[in-house]
Amino acid sequence: MFEFLRYDGRKRLMGSLYLSIGMALLAAMIIWVYPSFRDAFDEDELLAAYPQELIQLFDVQTMTALEGFLAFELYVFGWVILLGLYFAYSAAGVIADEVDRGRMDSLLAMPVSRRRLLTEKFASLGVPIVIVNLLLPPVVLVGAWLIDESLSVADVFAVHLLSIPYLFACAGIGLVCSVVFDRSSIAQRVALGATFALFLMESVLEGTDYEAIGALTPMRYFDPNEILLEGTYDLVGAGILIAMTLLFVVGSQFWFARKDI
Repeated sequence: MFEFLRYDGRKRLMGSLYLSIGMALLAAMIIWVYPSFRDAFDEDELLAAYPQELIQLFDVQTMTALEGFLAFELYVFGWVILLGLYFAYSAAGVIADEVDRGRMDSLLAMPVSRRRLLTEKFASLGVPIVIVNLLLPPVVLVGAWLIDESLSVADVFAVHLLSIPYLFACAGIGLVCSVVFDRSSIAQRVALGATFALFLMESVLEGTDYEAIGALTPMRYFDPNEILLEGTYDLVGAGILIAMTLLFVVGSQFWFARKDI
């Protein structure tokens, strides 16, 4: 049982560590530059330095509090956008790459159903998702301590815990692309474009008459500002993201089971 999950999970270990190191360096750099922003500008000057469109796009609420600075510079940019795109891209190769390279026939020649193969390969993405969210909270908390700032330990761990359903939902977008397109390069480009388009949709439509359309996007249900600045945890949103991921997986299973390879 779970042979594909174990095999693919082991293959992702080193990449997960490199990803975690890269995100840790990003977090350390952001925390290191924060005091210069805090001391050199006041709130109005900082917000005036950014275009209004950018403030709306990244949901910038404050730049003088470390929590707000991290929410904008690290979590909205690093987690919502960069990691969301990364896992959508990674998941887009889960099935399409095997088909593209001609290995799928060999895999399906084994006594394994298509549904199980797809599910275990998708589940292996849990390795990098969990590792990056386990290793980063200590980096953020220690970095804040080194610059004499305090952060809520519970809120920092909560933002990482609640990002896990969000990242799986983004990966689910890539999984759908992976079964729809046979060429890995096409599946990955479509997954990147679709994920970023959903982010733009949620950001641009917020506060307009079409805001309700944003309910279809994963980005609606993961808000770092809400967690870090208000200490509010949207557990209902996390549940919606889990349901969204399951919908992507089941839909991908249905398509893949009936697809000619």
